[in-house]
Amino acid sequence: MPDFSSPILVGFIAAVFLLAGFVKGVIGLGLPTITMGLLGLVLAPAQAAALLVLPSLLTNVWQIAAPGWTVLLRRLAPLLLGIVAGIAAGSGWLAAQRPATWTGVALGAALVAYGALGLRTRHWRVAPAQERWLAPLAGLATGLVTAATGVFVIPAVPYLQALGLDKDGLVRALGLAFLSATLALAASLGHGGAFGREAGLASLLALAPALLGMGLGQWLRGRLAPERFRRWFFGGLLALGAWLVLRPLL
Repeated sequence: MPDFSSPILVGFIAAVFLLAGFVKGVIGLGLPTITMGLLGLVLAPAQAAALLVLPSLLTNVWQIAAPGWTVLLRRLAPLLLGIVAGIAAGSGWLAAQRPATWTGVALGAALVAYGALGLRTRHWRVAPAQERWLAPLAGLATGLVTAATGVFVIPAVPYLQALGLDKDGLVRALGLAFLSATLALAASLGHGGAFGREAGLASLLALAPALLGMGLGQWLRGRLAPERFRRWFFGGLLALGAWLVLRPLL
């Protein structure tokens, strides 16, 4: 793990988690994308992912804590199992990555494309009959991408948005998917030795700014109309994707 005796490094990490928590509070996602993107400037991917574990775990538990989450859990079980299977299949990939990786650029390009399409008035929808076979495939693909990048967004987010859930239902569904990915990623990092006692303590310290940011973001989300939320949601995806694409050039 890096040397946390530097006040500049500690302040930078706290600011990153505050920003990432705020974005997650507003649109229901963005914590792993922002933290992996920004912390990748000063940390190796496996180190950044280890810091992410506890903030991601607790913010997702907070995100799903509302009536009706058990119904969503049953509906999304094939997707969640696919995510866990994909991360298990790609175990060790993240630790082998160098700080700069073109995998992040490809992920960013996918987010930009999806965000731009989502800002259009026509939307893709998944019919109930398609969920049976599409959910595990989307989950498996998401797990493999997570194993390689530490970011659990594509294709789970487009799939969940295509289910036609309302604003709060979508945010809870995202929380369930990300919680499953976080638990599986933590197990993968722990098995590879990247999430030990020191990394766990550092991740615990990152929890406070992430929760503070998320609380502020949720306060703002509660004041957004559904159409405005949709624009923020897809605009946020587009901005996160653009950041991943441009990061190697900065």
